[in-house]
Amino acid sequence: MKITPYSIHIPNKDLQDLRSRLERTRWPDEVTGAGWAYGANLAYMQELIAHWLHGFDWRKQEEKLNSFPQFRAEVDGIGIHFVHLRGQGPSPIPLILTHGWPSSFYEMLELARQLADDFDVIVPSLPGFGFSDIPTEPGMGRSKVAALWVKLMEGLGYVRFGVHGNDIGAVIHAYIARDHPDRLIGLHTMMPTHPAPAFRSDEPPMSLTEERFAEYTRQWDQQEGGYNLLQATRPQTLAYGLNDSPVGLAAWIIEKWRSWGTLDGDLDKVFSWDDVLTNVAVYWLTQTANSSGRSYYERAHDPNAFEKGQRIHVPTGVALSLEPVQRAPREWVERVYTDIRRWTEFDHGGHFMAIEDPQALAGDIREFFRGLRS
Repeated sequence: MKITPYSIHIPNKDLQDLRSRLERTRWPDEVTGAGWAYGANLAYMQELIAHWLHGFDWRKQEEKLNSFPQFRAEVDGIGIHFVHLRGQGPSPIPLILTHGWPSSFYEMLELARQLADDFDVIVPSLPGFGFSDIPTEPGMGRSKVAALWVKLMEGLGYVRFGVHGNDIGAVIHAYIARDHPDRLIGLHTMMPTHPAPAFRSDEPPMSLTEERFAEYTRQWDQQEGGYNLLQATRPQTLAYGLNDSPVGLAAWIIEKWRSWGTLDGDLDKVFSWDDVLTNVAVYWLTQTANSSGRSYYERAHDPNAFEKGQRIHVPTGVALSLEPVQRAPREWVERVYTDIRRWTEFDHGGHFMAIEDPQALAGDIREFFRGLRS
């Protein structure tokens, strides 16, 4: 496997093009007093875009990103971008941190820094996200990415390793646990709702807590799941707008950061504008809005997808933020994950806890793997 050092440098012409598009934004109307009920709030977006134009410095953020050692590897013909932080302590455990959508490797960087004393930390960009290659052939589902991660780690010299992730990252790691369990030292997840339990006839019936959680997830799908249905069915149609308008792309991403990443809707209390815009800029400057959304179509059409009720038997650590749709009852999770070694319910945090409170999350990851070092 060929591995080459990598440094991010966006051409000036791309930054000038971005500025021109932001300056020429044609703003939509809005229902009076709508707030965020209909989607991304107009006044908020106008204020944020003004900061993007006049207060955000991509070159400063680029320098920050390049302070981490980055590489690209050719894995089965796909170029994979990744950060690789070598552990400083004795016998560091190799550990993959995988991001989700609408996030990027940027979300994981401070968490990686927090863990680099005890772990060799690898933070890859998913295929079709950020600075990895954009797949243009069908079939790059989550199970295929899982196989790529195993080969990436082999190429880096790691036979066995640990994983932590949320969102798409958690799904990919579940596939590694299913298809390559001998490679995993342990699996640490913030989304133990995947894969879903089957509630077989030979199992205990749903508890009242499980019934309430199942009803909540059904309501969540109706109220929040539109992005998923669209990206899993007609992502190409959406792509023309997101690839042409940086404000359209920012609204598509930021509405989810607010909805999933905050408990009271106050986005600015949880994330800095520079953090939010760096993540959006990675999507815009790499033109990966389409390919990242298309990954949902590939997930929905993956012939190797989990069958409902398949179980995972590797040592598992579960960490739950206060995000309700992922805060599954333990009895629900134990129907799928058969070897839970650590269970943590944080009293704070949302979907993007890796960037919201990397210190607390790193502490939980460290404690989970401490029991697996032998």
